Amino acid sequence: MRKLIKTLGQKARNAFYVVSTSDCSLRNEALKYAAEEIRSQKDRIIDANNKDMAASTGKILTDALRDRLLLTSERVQGMAQSIDEIAELPDPIGNTISKWSRPNGLFIQRVRVPLGVIGIIYEARPNVTSDAGALCLKSGNVAILRGGSESFYSSSTIIECLHQGLIKAGLPEAAIQGLPTTDRAAVGEMLVMPELFDIIIPRGGKSLIKRIQEESRVPIISHLDGNCHIYLHEDASIDIATSITVNAKMRRVGICGATESLLVDQKAAAKLLPPVLSKLLEMGCEIRGDSQTQKLNPQVIPATESDWGQEYLAATISVKQVSGLQQAINHINKFGSQHTDSIVTQNNEAAEIFLRHVDSAIVLHNASTQFADGGEFGMGAEIGISTGRLHARGPVGLEQLTTFKYVVRGNGQVRP
Repeated sequence: MRKLIKTLGQKARNAFYVVSTSDCSLRNEALKYAAEEIRSQKDRIIDANNKDMAASTGKILTDALRDRLLLTSERVQGMAQSIDEIAELPDPIGNTISKWSRPNGLFIQRVRVPLGVIGIIYEARPNVTSDAGALCLKSGNVAILRGGSESFYSSSTIIECLHQGLIKAGLPEAAIQGLPTTDRAAVGEMLVMPELFDIIIPRGGKSLIKRIQEESRVPIISHLDGNCHIYLHEDASIDIATSITVNAKMRRVGICGATESLLVDQKAAAKLLPPVLSKLLEMGCEIRGDSQTQKLNPQVIPATESDWGQEYLAATISVKQVSGLQQAINHINKFGSQHTDSIVTQNNEAAEIFLRHVDSAIVLHNASTQFADGGEFGMGAEIGISTGRLHARGPVGLEQLTTFKYVVRGNGQVRP
């Protein structure tokens, strides 16, 4: 296994020099060809996905994971469209972030450059294969992709389409590689090769992230769990509160931006909660509430302390009444995962306090947490939502896949 990873890593390292110094128009060309290939190979991709879905039947997968794994005609078209959108985005490489002159005449610029060879480890979702490959290529990086064994056939077919784009544009195939094995030992080898990998980006469940954080000798950008909150402030509109909460929970329950916990001001709970609870129950959502919330609807079941920190990834939500804005902020900062949290209110002053004091990667006012998505942010796509503090936070798109170097120009200066 070590020999395989070293071979892939060396090919990637060689390809990085070519890709990182290539003209953006060439990378855009490769992306557009890849999008065309995905569209033309839609039936092959869906056939491969059917094999993955059939193979998953005997495995213990949640409904959320099955939904992530499934590719439909619409989702395949969405993958191609996402690649096209990435191709249309401005080139982040070579941009001057800042510049200044020194008294001695030196002219200094801080300039964006690619991160390098990126190992991306993820579970179930085959669309991550196309998004991650496209984002890495556009930003001048190269990628080695290790998707979950559940999506092996789907991801392999998508990578073939990306390779066709690279070949047609005259760029090395090794710019985007997939691991040709489902052996978990491959992940372990990737984590201990800092000479070949510049960054590791894990995207998956807590056990995967925990393992990588403990074992990796390569720097990582983590995509952690999404225990997202909606807080209904006492000055919230009933209609807006209902529509946002229902969308945030039920639009797609298995994504990391789905709301898992609902907080409501006690002062307005009798007004705001009944229509929200009724709509959620009507749509098949299980509600786990505190004692005050249970009094408002007999179908609400008792919540336990563990529910406040739970990422369900299912049609289940916890509901708690709070004394006001400060208790809501304290609750989110204690039980949340620093992913995405939203306040619903017509009170702009309260909203600004919430946005400033909630310590999460994404904070919203009067909007669904399901907008926690690089595509919705205008980034074309994302590799994940980083909940860490170093280097990248929130959607990891093109800019987040770059670092910088200092370019210094002089005219003969020497240091005294």
